[in-house]
Amino acid sequence: MKLIACNSNLELAKAISSYVGIDLADATIRNFADGEIFVRINENIRGEDIFIIQSTSPPTNDHLIELLITIDAARRASAKRITVVMPYFGYARQDRKDEGRTAISAKLIANLITTAGAERVLTVDLHAGQIQGFFDIPLDNLFSVGEVIKDINKKFNNVNNLAIVSPDVGGVVRARAFAKRLNASLVIVDKRREKAGESEVMNIIGDVKSKTCILLDDIADSAGTLCNAAKALKKQGANEIYSYVVHGVLSKKAIENLTNSEIKELVLTDSIQCSPEAKNSKKIRHISIAPLIGEAIKRINSDSSVSALFD
Repeated sequence: MKLIACNSNLELAKAISSYVGIDLADATIRNFADGEIFVRINENIRGEDIFIIQSTSPPTNDHLIELLITIDAARRASAKRITVVMPYFGYARQDRKDEGRTAISAKLIANLITTAGAERVLTVDLHAGQIQGFFDIPLDNLFSVGEVIKDINKKFNNVNNLAIVSPDVGGVVRARAFAKRLNASLVIVDKRREKAGESEVMNIIGDVKSKTCILLDDIADSAGTLCNAAKALKKQGANEIYSYVVHGVLSKKAIENLTNSEIKELVLTDSIQCSPEAKNSKKIRHISIAPLIGEAIKRINSDSSVSALFD
């Protein structure tokens, strides 16, 4: 088995490597002067079980092409099996046609990864579960719920006063699962999105008065949804407001929005390498999913059950 790290999240790749107990393979991945990507694997991988670690986070297109070229390099180097490890799957929000003459980009990305030569895919908390069916090769989708609940139990002594909040109707299933495991109440934010990237909170369903609220979401992009929801929760009498998000894209003015929001702390996983601004923010903290991904890699390599991780 060999682990190859592309450039999108070297910190996570090193943490995974440490957990698995093997060094990252020696590979050169760089750009030519004109921006084209060059990949060379500097050691023999013939007959090896290869795991390529790459989140397709911003700049999404650069990281995607980098991944595809690395897959091709491994295939042409006679790797026995190539598994793509994508802690964050970019384009996941374009998973269906919600209006005429638009692309289903998530399906296209699945086709590209398969055609390049990947034989398995490992993801974390896909934005839409149906993306698993876009691939014609095996896909294991991991869930970070265990790591998040451990952190919540460690941070909050009085779980009886917690309210688990879904920032929109689409996240109700996720929030309900958390609320059940924590024995906490469930609250739903009814919002109306006027245009992409912006949201307007309309109504709070559930009681939040004098409670500590935890907003759950899978992706924080501009963080507008979370900030608007926190503002509405505070108006309804919430005590403190925290947020747990799996994938912290944090584009545009996300850090500024969070700094000026009612959210006391935003906790992210390290599926996306955080920017210097995010590292310097007093409101942002990270928890690692490297042990989760590392354990899944070990199980795939030994042909053991991955789903047993969540039994």
